[in-house]
Parts: sequence; C-alpha cells; structure tokens
Amino acid sequence: MNQEEFANSVLTAEEALTIKGQRVLVALSGGADSVALLHVLLQAGCDCRAAHCNFHLRGEESMRDERFVRNLCQRLNVPLTVKDFDVAAWQHAHGGSVEMACRELRYDWFEQERQQQDCILIAVAHHADDQIETFFLNLMRGTGVKGLAGMQRKNGNIWRPLLNVTRSDILDFLNSIGQNYVTDSTNAQNDYRRNRLRNIVLPVFEQQFPQAKERILDTMSNVADDHVLLMELIEKALPDEHHFNINTLINQPLASTLLYHRIRHLGFNTEQCAQAVNSARQGNIGRVFPAKGHLLVVNRHSLDIEAISQPQEVEIPVDLKNGLATPINLNISYGNMPFTPLMCDGKRKVAFNTQLLDCQHVVLRHWRRGDRIKPFGMKGSKLVSDLFNDHRLDHAERHAVWLLEADGEILWVIGHRSSALYPVKIESQDYLILSLF
Repeated sequence: MNQEEFANSVLTAEEALTIKGQRVLVALSGGADSVALLHVLLQAGCDCRAAHCNFHLRGEESMRDERFVRNLCQRLNVPLTVKDFDVAAWQHAHGGSVEMACRELRYDWFEQERQQQDCILIAVAHHADDQIETFFLNLMRGTGVKGLAGMQRKNGNIWRPLLNVTRSDILDFLNSIGQNYVTDSTNAQNDYRRNRLRNIVLPVFEQQFPQAKERILDTMSNVADDHVLLMELIEKALPDEHHFNINTLINQPLASTLLYHRIRHLGFNTEQCAQAVNSARQGNIGRVFPAKGHLLVVNRHSLDIEAISQPQEVEIPVDLKNGLATPINLNISYGNMPFTPLMCDGKRKVAFNTQLLDCQHVVLRHWRRGDRIKPFGMKGSKLVSDLFNDHRLDHAERHAVWLLEADGEILWVIGHRSSALYPVKIESQDYLILSLF
C-alpha cells in the first residue's frame, strides 16, 4: 500500500476536508502505529502536537523510546510534550492492574494537554487488528451489543483514524516512506491476555479460516449499526434519561435490560438495574443504587437519576433556653401543669424533661446514612432509614426531613418520631414541649 492509498484508507473524505489546518494532539509512543498516524495527519495538513508518556516500566528501553520520539518530532518540526509517570504510586492509591493504571494515567493527561494546547481532538493509533482483538476479549468477558461493536472511531474527544487499516498496511506504508520506528519488547511476551490472543490464538484462527479478519470486521460494523438502531429505539421508549415513570417502565418487555442500556453510560450495571426494577415493582420506596457520580433512586412514582454532590453538613444551632430561631416553624413551651401523654402525639408535638437544657450541642440537621434513633415505646435503636421506609418516604422526602440532635443523640425525627431519651414522667411539671406548626 503506497502513501496515497494509505492516506485514502485512513481518512474519510469528510475527515480529510475538515481536519486540514486543525490542531490535533497525537498520542505518540514511537511504535509503528503511532508513527504512521503522525505522518498521515501531517500529510493531510493537520497542525499536529505530539504527546509521549514515559511510564518507566522497561528500564533503558523506555528511555530509548523517548529519545526516538524526541528526534522524530524535532526532524518533523512537531511540538512535543513528554510526561513521566509513577505507575506504582497510582496503583498504591487506586488499586488495579498495571494496564489499568497506564490507561487511566495517559488518557487523563491527554485530555489535560488537549485543553491546554487548544487541540480539537486526541488522535490515538488503534487499528483494525486492535479492533479484532477487542472483539474477542469482550466476547470472552461476556458482553452485549456494544462490546461486540468494538471501539468507536470517534468517542468524545478521542479519534481513531487507523481503524480501517491493518498492522500489515501500516508497516507497508512506513516502508514506502523509509520511516523507522521502535518496538516494545513486551509485545512478544504472553503475560497479558491481549498478547496471548495476538501471538497465539489469532494466527492459528486465521490459518484455519482464511479472510477471517475481513469477515469479523464486517460483523463488527453490522453490530455497530444495530447498536445505533437499538439506542434510538431505547431513547424513544425512555426519552428522559434521568426520570423514568415506574408504570411505564415495568410494563415494558425486558424492563431491566431496557433500563440498563439507557443508563449504562452513567456507570450502572445490569444487576443494579434489575434490583431497581424489582424494588419498583414491589413498592420498596427509597432504595438507592450508587454508580460513579450518580445515584439511581427508587421513588414513589418514578426511578430517578441524581448526581452525587458533596453532602451538605449543615447544622443549625438551637438555643432551647432563649427561644427558637430555626428554618422551620417550631415552638417551645414549658410545663405549667401536670404532664399527661395526651399533650403530645410523638410526631409533630413532643415532650422532653428539662435535663435536655443541660446539653451543650443542640442542632437541627438533615438525615445522614447510618443515623439511628431510640424510638419511644421500643427497645433498642432503629435506623432512621428504616423509619423512613415505614413511612414510605421517597429519596427527596427523606433528605427534606429535619432531625433534632442533642450531644450526638437524635431526639426527634421531626414530623415522624421522637426518641425515648429525656423522658417525662406522668404528672411531672418539669418538662418542655416542642411543636411543629
């Protein structure tokens, strides 16, 4: 494949027209794929900026790659930025494999550089052989339509122009222009699943099934088209991705699968979606399923997606001795006649003995997970969340409820239940009454 044929295979006619003169950040490792990518984008008239990651995982070989990239960019007059990474430190902080650490580190940095250098896209050098490997890796993990469709040519700010060409095409192109490259020695090692697939499984597969690559790529293209159609139908069935009417959802065929495909991009998995749909069917109001950055909440009439925000640890001091000044309408009165239980309902009107006035830290605040109360009339304590379940409060209603706390103990879930702390004896005149009105 000569230079012109390669360029025509890499860039679509629309890309070739729109990319000329645009600033693009090229992820440049020094390997054949990224070197070919840089050349073809320069030939297309892109204003290329290169970014090289040095993970220092291969000793001198890592430094060799960096030197090669520096010399190449200097010769091609391409601005280059190099970043050194401490992979072990990232793993210590976040866990995960070396592969995961490198992926997270480089893509986070690429996006920072893209913004800082005012680039419109980040070009990475995944090609058709990578796409086929991804197909089999996802297949063995147990995947759905999206996984079988493989990598997208453009995904947000990530652009993969080489997905239409094979590794063989890339090497032919580099040979035709006399361009050398570096080779990562770990690619020949079979420590990683992708390497075993590339070096052992696929060569045998291709030997036994000629033209297997072309047929697999055709299949992936068809699956990708099916996925686009599937998502259009799902969005039509559930048009609001943050609010799902329970009756509408549970009457849909395969309701949990439908919900999963609608919200999977937010980080929710199939099990969470199935549990949420079952909770909705059973009327288990208030159940919450967390994902990265979002919550899936079972409310009375709907399933709702809510962004996770930093909890507001608002505590409003309460001065029981000198009158109440609070964000809700509370009134305080003191005993002037013998106490009887009929004076209170334990929900909106509660009574405590005056020892409560000796507490140093009395506040109003909202519910926090793990809060417990010692309810009047019960032995032991109870989770406030269980109390909310008893009263069938949905997620929003729970977070709107105020709690009265004294020296770390919850005295009153206002409007719902009082605690057994600071009890008032019958006929006592040593008490105070708090009322919500």
